[in-house]
Amino acid sequence: MADKQSGSGAGKLSRSLYEPELYRLQTELVKLQEWVRTEGARLVVVFEGRDAAGKGSTIKRVTQYLNPRVARIVALPRPTERERTQWYFQRYAEYLPAAGEMVLFDRSWYNRAGVERVMGFCTPAEHQRFLRQCPVFERMLVEDGILLRKYWFSVSDEVQEQRFRRRLQDPTRRWKLSPMDLESLTRWEEYSRAKDEMFVHTDIAESPWYVVESDDKRRARLNMIAHLLSTVPYRAVTPPELTLPPRPPATGYQRPPRDLQTYVPDHAARLET
Repeated sequence: MADKQSGSGAGKLSRSLYEPELYRLQTELVKLQEWVRTEGARLVVVFEGRDAAGKGSTIKRVTQYLNPRVARIVALPRPTERERTQWYFQRYAEYLPAAGEMVLFDRSWYNRAGVERVMGFCTPAEHQRFLRQCPVFERMLVEDGILLRKYWFSVSDEVQEQRFRRRLQDPTRRWKLSPMDLESLTRWEEYSRAKDEMFVHTDIAESPWYVVESDDKRRARLNMIAHLLSTVPYRAVTPPELTLPPRPPATGYQRPPRDLQTYVPDHAARLET
């Protein structure tokens, strides 16, 4: 079954509604981060979905105001020759959080159920082994106390194609397109069948899939963040009281002459002429 939108058909959310609510939710994410840090919690958020479904832009908004020492983004490259000989989940387990950390997987171990399965990068036996082992792996994570959340970003074929075309025309986003991405257009139904099979095996009670409709990226970001916040029993942590100390009196320090140092040219000044 293709990822056609099944929502209410609402139009694009206005910026005037989107921006204040995004900031409010991002403020709550900061509270969540501080709760994770002080309570020693471990939070894993998996972002999966079609190419151009809005995963990356949502991750960007989630982490915009967070401490990168607490909230880490993991986007792994292709496995090395050595990693290909390891137990499949081994390279991902290395990046799981310790106490007081949040890890956001920009694609994850589910590569095996999607692109690897469709493009023939794994054998049918490896794919079937993944479908058997993945629920066991995730149950182990949850049993050990990790908070695991999995989001599937669903985009229609028409909107995906529109986004691909915009990327082709935008030099700042052209890097987001690869021959592999374009394959997803011609293999749309194959990816749909792979996703459906993956859900059958891995949409389990301990770690269910949550589908985010993302034809409208603004709605998708707000919906995903609001849902994540609603599933974690965080609370506001009272920050320590901080007071700016008085600046001490000058002791005669003299700054070295400016011509002894190399300054970047004032490029901005050219814009004012």
